[in-house]
Amino acid sequence: MGWEPVKLNDGHVMPTIAFGTWKIGNGQSPIDQVTQALDVGFTHVDTAQAYRNEVEAGKALAKVDRSKVFVTTKYSGLDGLDIDTSIRNSLKNLGTDYVDLYLIHHPRLAKPDIPTAWARMEALKKAGLARSIGVSNFEVADLAILLASAKVKPVANQILLHPYVYIRQLPLLAYCAKHDIVVEGYSGLIPITQYPDGPVSGVIGAISARESVAPEVVLTAWSKAKGATVVTTSRKKERLEGYLKAGDLALTTSDLAKIDAAGAKGIDAVGPFSDDEKAMMRKVESGADLEAATAPAPISQGRSAELTMLTALSALSVFVYFGLMTAEMAGFKVPFWVSPFMLLSIVLDRKAKKIRAANPGL
Repeated sequence: MGWEPVKLNDGHVMPTIAFGTWKIGNGQSPIDQVTQALDVGFTHVDTAQAYRNEVEAGKALAKVDRSKVFVTTKYSGLDGLDIDTSIRNSLKNLGTDYVDLYLIHHPRLAKPDIPTAWARMEALKKAGLARSIGVSNFEVADLAILLASAKVKPVANQILLHPYVYIRQLPLLAYCAKHDIVVEGYSGLIPITQYPDGPVSGVIGAISARESVAPEVVLTAWSKAKGATVVTTSRKKERLEGYLKAGDLALTTSDLAKIDAAGAKGIDAVGPFSDDEKAMMRKVESGADLEAATAPAPISQGRSAELTMLTALSALSVFVYFGLMTAEMAGFKVPFWVSPFMLLSIVLDRKAKKIRAANPGL
């Protein structure tokens, strides 16, 4: 079984577990950590402009056969640079002529708009600077805009994925599956690292005891069972080895159902669902047409003030998220609640897009 590679919609093949360089810092430590990950068997390294450690990742990659490692990096809008300049800087930092996958880190970074930004991504692929191109943190509405004008489909969408957000992400997972877009999941261990007393931890603990594996191994196996490519990290060699072994852990249907149910019960940890979201999930779960299931519900007129507020709050959430993430990369101590800012942005963005769709004149 293990971590079988996945064939992308452009014909390239991607390893389905990646070592991520988010939050691993700068200097010698990230070089050692990436090197250790490669030594234990990881063949996919995931980094980004915003992590500010592409240079360190590149130094570790220089020690191995480049052709044997799948390298992902992301356009994060760092220093206000455009996509073309940014990828060239990233290639220089990484010490390579190409990346295997280049992602737009967030839809709000697609300037001046998603179709124009995506056309630039397609040009990078054509030029051979990126073998495959994709996105990160894109919602259904964002993907719909992209696909409407795309000549090349994104091969992947890297998103927040763990049991507490699984039901909320179902419509997005379904939409990606329909359009042959691989889902990559990050921050999959949040249920045990940020909510250790939540309902998911109890279920995970029971399964880990039964299988004689660490809880993080069970959560990693859960992500794999949901069809996601896993992006994970650790300083500890034994944990990295555990993540790789998670590919051989076959969770039962009952295990998955219990984890999903616990995640739904603990949804207050990440915020309640709106009525529209609940209705959308019921449509998806009933097997309704995906396009219809993801269509925005009619919303009354006179919503411009609300739209302005939602848009501003969403932009602020993204700004705070990337600002705190950059501060952490620079060595500052950042509180544990950084990750929820990305989820807050997703929720606010989703509401704003529904208002725009129902009120084209706004």
